[in-house]
Amino acid sequence: MGISRDKWHKRRKTGGRMAQVRKKRKFELGRPAASTKIGARRIHTIRTRGGNKKYRAMRLDTGNFSWGSEGVSRKTRVLDVVYNASNNELVRTKTLVKSAIVVIDAVPFRNWYEAHYSLPLSRKKGAKLTPEEEARLNKKRSKKAQRKYDTRKKTAKVEPALEEQFASGRLLACVSSRPGQCGRCDGYILEGKELEFYNRKIKAKKGK
Repeated sequence: MGISRDKWHKRRKTGGRMAQVRKKRKFELGRPAASTKIGARRIHTIRTRGGNKKYRAMRLDTGNFSWGSEGVSRKTRVLDVVYNASNNELVRTKTLVKSAIVVIDAVPFRNWYEAHYSLPLSRKKGAKLTPEEEARLNKKRSKKAQRKYDTRKKTAKVEPALEEQFASGRLLACVSSRPGQCGRCDGYILEGKELEFYNRKIKAKKGK
């Protein structure tokens, strides 16, 4: 028995049986779920109706995530799945689906912030910087370039909840692509009210 998306096997709203008008058709087929897991990239190509293609991600460990308030995107590692509104089983099995809340690596975003604003982001007090980081933050610049960075610094505020996450080196993000359909795990970093909401949900789940 294949997976079928027809209506003939279902009952009517009133409870009566539907008459079997025809056999199954190719256009009524369904396919097994991808159940994308975290691991080394593995993608299957599927031929679909009209000779088009779907990219079924079986394993993914990286994605392109955007930082909305800064208007910047970076490729980063997906570390864990921490919340899913539809099914807790998808959290237990660490399955990547659209709208799953995942933990991503903060390093590419910190590197961009420090290079763009020439300011340290959520560094522990007294923490020693590597020579590379030192050079990036205290670079000798011309007066014109320095003025540009001074102007940028005026708007370089990061909200406290996000700063806390940068200190731990991990950020909460939401997956906005469909890994089982397009073979990618892309999304955006949670901020503001949305971050507050999901932090509450995750804490409530841990408290149970």
